[in-house]
Amino acid sequence: QPQLVQSGGGLVQAGGSLRVSCAKSGGAFSTYNMAWFRQAPGKDREFVVGSNWIHGNINYANSVKGRFTVIRDNVKNTLDLQMDNLKPEDTAVYYCAAGVPEVVVHTIDSKYDHWGQGTQVTVSS
Repeated sequence: QPQLVQSGGGLVQAGGSLRVSCAKSGGAFSTYNMAWFRQAPGKDREFVVGSNWIHGNINYANSVKGRFTVIRDNVKNTLDLQMDNLKPEDTAVYYCAAGVPEVVVHTIDSKYDHWGQGTQVTVSS
């Protein structure tokens, strides 16, 4: 089974940038659909971006489109989320997730079987 270990995140002022990274062991990223979700205090977990590298499909949530970029490194076997022009409403715990490879990039968390430990991202106004 794959293991996902996250790093990065932190505290930044609005308009700044942060990166969160997800390192995967137990198989290459290309064999799984990968996604980033986030959960703010008192709210449900929310889809951020998902990808199927075999078919080249990447799906961003409208709330982050144009500001967030998912970056894959096949050598390091990492999946990074570069977050630019951050807003206070981006404050949340961010989770990377791996699921069965399908053409459809699912946006619901129940479609993903393996999860990272979570990384705090805080954006001050």
